[in-house]
Amino acid sequence: MTSTTTSVLSSTAAESDRPGSEWWRTAVIYQIYPRSFADASGDGIGDLRGITSRLDDLVSLGVDAVWLSPFYRSPQHDAGYDVADYRDVDPLFGTLADFDEMLAQAHARGIRVIVDLVPNHSSDQHEWFQAALAAEPGSPERARYMFRDGKGENGELPPNNWESVFGGPAWTRTTDPDGTPGQWYLHLFDVSQPDFDWSNPEVQEEFRSILRFWLDRGVDGFRVDVAHGLVKTDGLPDHLPSVDADSMGGGEEDVPYWGQDGVHEIYRDWNRVLAEYDGDRALCAEAWLPTVDKTALWVRPDEMHQAFNFPYLMTEWNAPAIRTVIAESLRAFPAVGAPATWVLSNHDVVRHASRLALTAENPQGHGIGPDSPGQPIPEVGLRRARAATTVMLALPGSAYLYQGEELGLPEVIQLPDDVRQDPTWFRTNRERYGRDGCRVPIPWTSDAPAYGFSPSGESWLPQPAEWADLARSSQEDDPESTLWLYRTLLATRRAHGLGSGRLEWLDGYGDDVLAFRVHADDGEVTVIANAGQAPVTLPAGTVLVASERFEGGELPVDTAVWLSTR
Repeated sequence: MTSTTTSVLSSTAAESDRPGSEWWRTAVIYQIYPRSFADASGDGIGDLRGITSRLDDLVSLGVDAVWLSPFYRSPQHDAGYDVADYRDVDPLFGTLADFDEMLAQAHARGIRVIVDLVPNHSSDQHEWFQAALAAEPGSPERARYMFRDGKGENGELPPNNWESVFGGPAWTRTTDPDGTPGQWYLHLFDVSQPDFDWSNPEVQEEFRSILRFWLDRGVDGFRVDVAHGLVKTDGLPDHLPSVDADSMGGGEEDVPYWGQDGVHEIYRDWNRVLAEYDGDRALCAEAWLPTVDKTALWVRPDEMHQAFNFPYLMTEWNAPAIRTVIAESLRAFPAVGAPATWVLSNHDVVRHASRLALTAENPQGHGIGPDSPGQPIPEVGLRRARAATTVMLALPGSAYLYQGEELGLPEVIQLPDDVRQDPTWFRTNRERYGRDGCRVPIPWTSDAPAYGFSPSGESWLPQPAEWADLARSSQEDDPESTLWLYRTLLATRRAHGLGSGRLEWLDGYGDDVLAFRVHADDGEVTVIANAGQAPVTLPAGTVLVASERFEGGELPVDTAVWLSTR
């Protein structure tokens, strides 16, 4: 770590030593999807040097940390979430030296770095799985994964009826070296992503080692992929989800491969590993659970530090519903000593600039395309997205942003069928569009090749022509732009210390209005959001920031405002 890095990050060390003041409790964390952020090599796929080249833009945005989706060695069957080597960088993204340089440059700017970790499954090209295929049933090599004998007279039927998150069966039969059919292996996701067996001590020790490898390099924490899926119910009982169930298990039904109690001991173990290191290293769970109370179980004092608030993300633009999930979150998470976290978009869901204007059901993971029902109206979606973000960034706790939302990017709906790459698209026989629409490379410069994403003009997914007007360069100096709004929100949030504030609900504005006051060390901020159909009369006060320009004392529909009412 450079001397500059040390001086910038050590400036908050004294504060971090106070219980309850850890950086992750109030941080705004920006998700970078590396292949779609910035491409320095010109091959049309984003890389680590591209990230380094854009760090100053993140400083000007005002975020506290970044989370990087996987950049490890991988065949890229699932955009890097199929990991072949957890201790190396895939050549698509650069080298370990490029990672170290990016980390040092981020730290030098006061930006912490969280990396993605994928413990539920590996790639089928991982050396462990290749060794398992070559080994006999019952061998130590096979015991690292979920190999089982099949049912039926000759083992021709899978061990149970589980379905893959990406569609189709969750079991694939192997072929023995002599060419005869062999055992089956479990893959909750793609056929190329075999599930580890987390009852195996060797798997447990391997991931302790992986954690230490990246902690030793200086990372500030881990976002844990499919954190609720590592442990399966004993006996692997049959289960078929309901037709309209979210693919990652965010519903009420009990699923034998989601949210089992045994996962908690794994994260208690990981918590102890992170505690060996200075600097408040953090674990954040991707755990799709039906309620904030169940999600809060992941962030008890000796387990994870954060968990994505998916019940909040999935809430529609409806004031009573939003108030309910906020109130429940601010009750459930602090009750176990954890911060509430807030998020509206990520690489697995329809971007909220489109999702908040959908008029038909859209289960998580299905995506939207040209033939999807309930197509969003872009103007309505963007207006609601700006208002929803204005609400979110006022809330006490930590918030996550997804790259490109600060530009107001919508879901790309009109992708040609022949460019789609999400395994969901293929494994459902093109019935579900999947997640490509939220992963299109983001635009930086309106008049540059690939809008500044790549110097060559290449882009692994095509960018829409209308994105020229949404490029960062087009918004940089426009006070009405979404980029300007995000910068203002983040600067005002920091200036008033809203992340560590206390929320007080304000009544009397009607059911279609969300109204609350945040009491913080550096002042009080009143937040009012109009999710109804008519303007709302505002109290007297000074406008600090508003999601849309308005005149007079009435707040327009689909608009949110921060007021200083002292």
